[in-house]
Amino acid sequence: MTVTLVPGPWSATAVAARTAWRFGRRLEDSSAQGMQWVMKRNCSISPRGLTAFYLTLCTVSLAIAGGFWSVGARSVLAFAGLELLALGAALLVYARHAADCETITLAGRELAVEHRCGVELESARFRALRPEWRGQLARELRLALRLRD
Repeated sequence: MTVTLVPGPWSATAVAARTAWRFGRRLEDSSAQGMQWVMKRNCSISPRGLTAFYLTLCTVSLAIAGGFWSVGARSVLAFAGLELLALGAALLVYARHAADCETITLAGRELAVEHRCGVELESARFRALRPEWRGQLARELRLALRLRD
């Protein structure tokens, strides 16, 4: 014989509180209540860490190139400098796009969509959709997402 324990019924607010939003979060602003979804990159290194890494790499590389320069291989220092400039440019491009993100905000009766790429920000705002069209729009969005996979 086995015993199965079943929890008691949950209220709607308890279920909503327990169902954690995976991508969204509630807005707790006094002026507007709503939800916000932010999709952004998972940057593995902070700007300060990236700068420290680059400076450490420059120090080590230039020290090694300086050793070669001191024994007569003069061109090694020039190539090390070019290499560090190219790496610095690549890290600068990375850092510029590290904060790229898309944000969807649903507050009050307005839907706002923002796309940030580098220093550019594109934004669109939509008023609330008529209730009888919402179901059809949701079905069309789901179908479009399935077709893209």
